[in-house]
Amino acid sequence: MVLGLSLSAFTLVHVIISLIAIVAGLIVMFGLLGSKPMAGLTAIFLLFTILTSATGFLFPFKELLPSHIIGIISLVLLGIACIALYGMKLAGVWRPVYIVTAMVSLYFNVFVLVIQSFLKVPALAALAPAVPPAPPTGPVFAVVQGIVLVFFVLLTIGAWRRYKPMAFA
Repeated sequence: MVLGLSLSAFTLVHVIISLIAIVAGLIVMFGLLGSKPMAGLTAIFLLFTILTSATGFLFPFKELLPSHIIGIISLVLLGIACIALYGMKLAGVWRPVYIVTAMVSLYFNVFVLVIQSFLKVPALAALAPAVPPAPPTGPVFAVVQGIVLVFFVLLTIGAWRRYKPMAFA
C-alpha cells in the first residue's frame, strides 16, 4: 500500500500523472517555439512533472536506483525552472535557464516513458529484452532513445532561439 492505495492503483495514478505532465510539456514546448507562453498549461506541466518525480520516490525500494537519480536531478531542474519563471520572470539569463531546465525535465519524463514502454509493451519488449530492474538494451532501444534525444536537443535549441516572451503572467 502506498498513500492508502494498492501498489497497482498507485502505479496507475503515477502513470496518469506522468502522461498529463508529458502531454502538457510537449504542448508547452511547441508553444515556446512560437513564443506563446501558455501560463496555465505551463503551470500544469511544471506541477505534474514535479508530482511525477516526487511520486516516483513513494514506490517501495531497497537501494538507490538510476530512476531515483533521474528523479532527484529532475526535481532540482524543476526547482530552478520555477524560480526562473515565477521568481525571476524570465528576465535576462533566466529565459534560457528556464527553457533548458524545463525541457531537460520533460526529456527525462519521456526518457523514462520509453524505458517503461519497452519493459511493459510486449511487442517492444520483444525488440529489446531486459531483465528488470535493468533497462532494455539492444540496437532498437538505443535508436529510439537516440531519436528522442535528438528531437529534444533540436527543439530545445529552437525554443532558446525563438522564445521571446513579452511578459509571463
